[in-house]
Amino acid sequence: MTITLKVPSIACGACANTITKAIEGQKPEAKVSIDVESKIVTVETEASEEMIKEIITAVGHTVE
Repeated sequence: MTITLKVPSIACGACANTITKAIEGQKPEAKVSIDVESKIVTVETEASEEMIKEIITAVGHTVE
């Protein structure tokens, strides 16, 4: 399943890296792709959208 989320708090590559590491840390099978300019996080995973949102907010980012 592919989950696409708008994360307006992404400001730079380091933010993207933090989110990627957090998701992969909890869901190692996930494929994470982040477009910093458009602030879009795309995750290919079996995890629920709710779980991915929780992981992103746990590292201090906001999800729309």
